[in-house]
Amino acid sequence: MAHNTVKDSAPTPSWFTPKRLLTMFCVINMLNYVDRGAIASNGVNGSLGTCTDSGICSSGSGIQGDFELNNFEDGVLSSAFMVGLLVASPIFASLSKSHNPFRLIGVGLSVWTFATAGCGSSFDFWSIAICRMLVGVGEASFISLAAPFIDDNAPVAQKTAWLAVFYMCIPTGTAFGYIYGGFVGSQFNWRYAFWGEALLMLPFAILGFVMKPLQLKGFAHAESKKTLTCVETVCPVSEELEVSNVFDRLGGNEGLNSQAYVRALKPMGVSNILNQFIRFSEDMKVLLLDQVYVVNVLGYISYNFVIGAYSYWGPKAGYNIYHMNNADLLFGGMTVVCGILGTLSGGFILDRMGSTISNAFKLLSGATFLGAIFCFCAFYLRSLTGFIALFSVGELLVFATQAPVNYVCLHCVKPSFRPLSMAISTVSIHIFGDVPSSPLVGVIQDNVNNWRETSLMLTSVFFLASGIWFIGIFLNSVDMSQDEGENQVATCAKDNMKPLLEGNRNNMQDGFGEA
Repeated sequence: MAHNTVKDSAPTPSWFTPKRLLTMFCVINMLNYVDRGAIASNGVNGSLGTCTDSGICSSGSGIQGDFELNNFEDGVLSSAFMVGLLVASPIFASLSKSHNPFRLIGVGLSVWTFATAGCGSSFDFWSIAICRMLVGVGEASFISLAAPFIDDNAPVAQKTAWLAVFYMCIPTGTAFGYIYGGFVGSQFNWRYAFWGEALLMLPFAILGFVMKPLQLKGFAHAESKKTLTCVETVCPVSEELEVSNVFDRLGGNEGLNSQAYVRALKPMGVSNILNQFIRFSEDMKVLLLDQVYVVNVLGYISYNFVIGAYSYWGPKAGYNIYHMNNADLLFGGMTVVCGILGTLSGGFILDRMGSTISNAFKLLSGATFLGAIFCFCAFYLRSLTGFIALFSVGELLVFATQAPVNYVCLHCVKPSFRPLSMAISTVSIHIFGDVPSSPLVGVIQDNVNNWRETSLMLTSVFFLASGIWFIGIFLNSVDMSQDEGENQVATCAKDNMKPLLEGNRNNMQDGFGEA
């Protein structure tokens, strides 16, 4: 008779070191946002053809010109990826409990590569719109799982700084996307921009399948499916029982005993889809009852409400208020510089303060409050020079929140909840934040007809975000991802499972027979 065996430690990666992992994820994140910038660039997006009163017509350029899209259809393409992202993020996060997360990233990047190549080969509005949705599906796996991997592998004293480096790629990638799309679109054809992105991402998609997979803390080892072969005559070899699922069920109120073990194994014969749905519902309930997580995400939604509207309406507001002839370049340049410096500074400052959830909330609240004051005063000034000076300082401060807010999302939940925590955070800040903010600001401007007043009203929402994060300072929060706590839990589980597996074999056989 064969005995049950569970490996005590995850396999050693064959190639990945922490710095290589961070570098790889930063390049992938950069490519994601290069794509965002490229499709918005003049070289790729293009314009419709025009005709003069004398009957002379010029042909259109880019996607809009080739497919003869109106402004509404063109706007749909820029945000169509959000559909796939919002739908697929929770799905990938849920699947990470039963499938190796590293392999899931490989699947997602493969979809992304296929979708971007499809954008370059599209032939009408609907074909490219569907491909843009699939781009979001591919991105969903990466967004949900990359940050937990980075948090696992970063040095203890530099966890937030490493997250800051990762999130710094957002403004940098978008800026490179404008340049890349403009150059390729003007020198070759807009289709080559998408094909180039697909070629650049392809090696990373392949790497997700051929390299020895990494493990996330709180999940099963190896290929995520280690089988318990209790007794050869009783446990069929073909019926794989996931150790992680058993541990999860035994970690509840039922306690570690043979009867609970049998009850935990029985649901595995039910439809896998139903099990996934039930588990997702239970995990969502846990997240929504976590006060620290809810407060953090509510503050993040309010913050992203402003940032999303700034990115869409900022150049137009600047042009109308200060008569900037180069508003796109000016706002883009300020955002790139302040985004990089602010994001990195936020991560390093939190590490120097001490990476705790309470300190993260202090930094979030303080930086957002001061940033709101500078941005608010900037829009009051009549001088363009004064506006640039104050608004730049304000952007530096508000961008300092990127690493701390994601640090809280990762550390206020158990390790096995981190992918879902990141996924729901991403979904929430888009659904309730930047997606509705741009049209709402447009409605306000239609009624007020004064960009200065509209900008001041929008900026005031930063004070709401600061207030919500201020509440988080006083919540009783425990860092659920501390290595010491995880080791204690793992040791306790192993010690309790040993007599269960060896001393109660007869009871387990009876349970398997009933199942």
